[in-house]
Amino acid sequence: MSSPYQQRFEHLLDSLNAALQPGEQFTLGYSAEQSRFIRFNHAKVRQAGEVAQASALLRLVREGRQAEQQLTLCDDPHLDSQHLHQALEQLRQTLPLLPLDPYLQLDESAWRSHSQQDQALPELAEVLTLIEREAGDLDLVGIYAAGPICRGFASSFGAFGWHQANSFNIDWSLFHDNGQAVKANYAGQTWSAKAFAERLRQAREQLAFLGRPAVTLKPGNYRAYLAPAAMEEIAGMLAWGGFSAQALATGNSPLQRLYNGDVRLSPLVSFDEQVAGSLSPAFSNEGSPRQDLRLVSEGRAIERLTCARSAAEFTLAANGADGHESPCALSLAPGSLAMADVLERLGTGLYISNLWYLNYSDLPAARMTGLTRFATFWVEDGQIQGPVSTMRFDDSLYSLLGAQLEELTREREMILSTSTYGQRQTGSSHLPGALVKALTLTL
Repeated sequence: MSSPYQQRFEHLLDSLNAALQPGEQFTLGYSAEQSRFIRFNHAKVRQAGEVAQASALLRLVREGRQAEQQLTLCDDPHLDSQHLHQALEQLRQTLPLLPLDPYLQLDESAWRSHSQQDQALPELAEVLTLIEREAGDLDLVGIYAAGPICRGFASSFGAFGWHQANSFNIDWSLFHDNGQAVKANYAGQTWSAKAFAERLRQAREQLAFLGRPAVTLKPGNYRAYLAPAAMEEIAGMLAWGGFSAQALATGNSPLQRLYNGDVRLSPLVSFDEQVAGSLSPAFSNEGSPRQDLRLVSEGRAIERLTCARSAAEFTLAANGADGHESPCALSLAPGSLAMADVLERLGTGLYISNLWYLNYSDLPAARMTGLTRFATFWVEDGQIQGPVSTMRFDDSLYSLLGAQLEELTREREMILSTSTYGQRQTGSSHLPGALVKALTLTL
């Protein structure tokens, strides 16, 4: 049985098909959510609310020209259809004024995709009780977001995709009296009170170490462990054109040398775009089915993310990437290092929970710079000595995930996007931690 959101989307589609004129083609995108948000301060609820919203993106195509318009929807099917027809008429008036689009490429196949993931979300009372029990005496600041997210796509060629999934995301920091903080997150589609309580306990343990005298290090190379949250910041930088067909074709990718075959990453490194089973829909916002892709295999570049426009411009095969050609469900294969053994294997060096404010200092060399901030510790002989004062690192991905990579952890963390700008997002990363022989700190 289809959900109410899918029924509303199908009603819009029927209305649009009935209004289409000869020679016209369309694509219709749909986004909706029903989210509960809770903000915490000092581990107490400070703000609570719900957001229910839906929008549609209509693209009209005729004789090599295209134009699109986004509209906000309401709960009145008749009114939504009326607004959709008004948008259609405005696009009809706009199209003759536009030049031909040389890279317009439509998927004319009548593909079908349907996914409805109805895993039970946690009861809010359970979440609040756990926070009170595990961190009620602490200065916990954070946000909880949960609820279903929907995405739909249809075209005049008969394509139809529907994706609906429940998810939750708890993003928080524990602040010490000295102003330092431990940042943590628990997110996913399958709730585990035990796993959430364990994350809270781990954060509490790290918070205690922040009370020790800070360790100041000199610039130099240090053995280091990068936790999954720190790896997520690095993976986020790779999303800026790293695997993009357009960026690679124009020489603007940070992984240009990797895809050219000039360098390799460590054989331990295999990156996939793992759409199946993720929170992201199995179709792009441009209207193509998404595929699971092996982007990097054992250190060698294999496939790239190619949207329809890049396929037309550079004579490539499209593989369902969105227009920005960033991963929607990036997965880094695990290694063999147990997280319980990380401190022992690290020995003496840096334990880095998070990285902050990353940017490229040398894009062609895949060289990144950023700050250590939340809960970075100095470790000696497998024992945490104290927090490290904030420092800047500057190092190349070809080093960190290349010659200097010693091992990846066996356990991985599923990290969902915390972005709520405009709407909750569906992007995710599935990442292990990384033990590296040397990380360069510059100041």
